[in-house]
Amino acid sequence: MNSMQKVICIVGPTGVGKTKLSIELAKKLNGEIINADSTQVYKGMDIATAKVTEEEKEGIVHYLFDIKEIEENYTVFDYQKDCRLKIKEIEEKGKMPILVGGTGLYIKAALYDYKFEDENILNEYSEYTDEELYNKLLSIDPNTEIHMNNRKRVIRALNYYDNTNTTLSSKEKTNKLLYDVMFVGLTTEREILYDRINKRVDIMLENGLLEEAKKIYDTNIRSKAVLTPIGYKELFEYFDGKSTLEESIELIKQRSRKYAKRQYTWNNHQIPVNWFDVDFNNFDNTVKEVIDFINK
Repeated sequence: MNSMQKVICIVGPTGVGKTKLSIELAKKLNGEIINADSTQVYKGMDIATAKVTEEEKEGIVHYLFDIKEIEENYTVFDYQKDCRLKIKEIEEKGKMPILVGGTGLYIKAALYDYKFEDENILNEYSEYTDEELYNKLLSIDPNTEIHMNNRKRVIRALNYYDNTNTTLSSKEKTNKLLYDVMFVGLTTEREILYDRINKRVDIMLENGLLEEAKKIYDTNIRSKAVLTPIGYKELFEYFDGKSTLEESIELIKQRSRKYAKRQYTWNNHQIPVNWFDVDFNNFDNTVKEVIDFINK
């Protein structure tokens, strides 16, 4: 693998303008875009995941969107293989690969020298509470640094142990990049971001989030794909009569804000990000600032 292959990776919290920036950079740098969001690989999950629309794509080629059905499983290991293949394909066309998305583990798995075993055992542990799951993890891995409330990562650690008989915390961590990556992060003041997230949820509802969630609810499929993104499980509570619509909407907003905070923390600790304050009044200013930085 050519370690000098240039790759641009756009990160940042939900609702900050990553999709918009990726399109502008692709137009100006002869690029093609690779999805780095674990929820956007699935078909039919469009509004809740804020998936790029055909209109927004402006003719730019996009990869690894809508490649799986919601009942199918798709692991980080699968993504690692698929993403590296797409980087190679884009490079062979003489174009610039641009990764964009909010799933940190996907980004790290694809761009760093991360070793994954092909995981054949995949338990969802749906019968366990968060506390029971965490205690199960502690019993096999007392050194885990995963937070009890991060159910997704706790399950990942348990599955890793089920498959390899070794703990995730003992796995060799790597900071060796396989490509010449420029990490571009978009940021803004917390109050502005939270306001944008709240408004974006309202826009999602106007665009048909309730109908999209009901369609998925009616399939009775409760796979990892369905239960991972924020937006569906909260509305399922409403469909089940366990909460009001207003309560479900407020929960979506609250969880989206918390998710944005976690994304900041992860990006700051895991990858060398070059942060840019977004000019929401004139996004072209942000695009120019990023392009100038890349061309330095």
